[in-house]
Amino acid sequence: MKRLLLIGIGAGDPDHLTLQAVKAIAATDVFFIVDKGAEKRDLTDLRHQMIKAHAREPHRIVTAADPERDRTATAYAEAVEDWRERRGVLYHQMIDEALGEGQTGAFLIWGDPGVYDSTLAALEGLPAGIDVEVIPGISAVAALTARHRIGLTRVARPVHLTTGRRLADEGPSADDMVVMLDARLAFEGLDDFDIYWGAYLGTPDEILVAGPVAEAAPKIRELRAQARERKGWIMDTYLLRRR
Repeated sequence: MKRLLLIGIGAGDPDHLTLQAVKAIAATDVFFIVDKGAEKRDLTDLRHQMIKAHAREPHRIVTAADPERDRTATAYAEAVEDWRERRGVLYHQMIDEALGEGQTGAFLIWGDPGVYDSTLAALEGLPAGIDVEVIPGISAVAALTARHRIGLTRVARPVHLTTGRRLADEGPSADDMVVMLDARLAFEGLDDFDIYWGAYLGTPDEILVAGPVAEAAPKIRELRAQARERKGWIMDTYLLRRR
């Protein structure tokens, strides 16, 4: 039997690793890393640091370039699906070529493998004889609420997890919403909400802003633009809470 681990490594802090994740890294023979290029070298470097700190010898690291996604396509969903399919082909090829019988391979997944990550979907259709195990991790949502010292839920109220694109197109869908992947700053103008915003959570570059949307939005817009210009990429998440 071959074994494949999808290990959640947290939102950016090396200390986000759970004891289960540390044990899983130590049990791995082959690590699969998808390189997102020079701009996002931080993401790759953190994975290498975790492997160096917790993996046992001997082990191998297999690296491949992440397929490019067409960010100019007007059909967003179709472009993302095409990108995920090409990622799936790449993952299957890496596993087939590098993982031997009786060995354990692992992908180190940013955050939690079950929260806004495509690896599980990309690995559908693996051949028989590969046992897949998911190791949960601290998600950006958990890191966000912890850093702002707030609870995710309020008594008898639901929380809606959505994207900036959906919020921009459809407007608020609940009194409490966690919004991810919002390049549009879709929260602007929602002045009856408070916002709890965080970027690069858990890393030395972490930025936090909280307050009424009307007051916080201009600050977030400025900080976000500065951070993106400085680093070339940004990962941010926020909670909207109707007052």
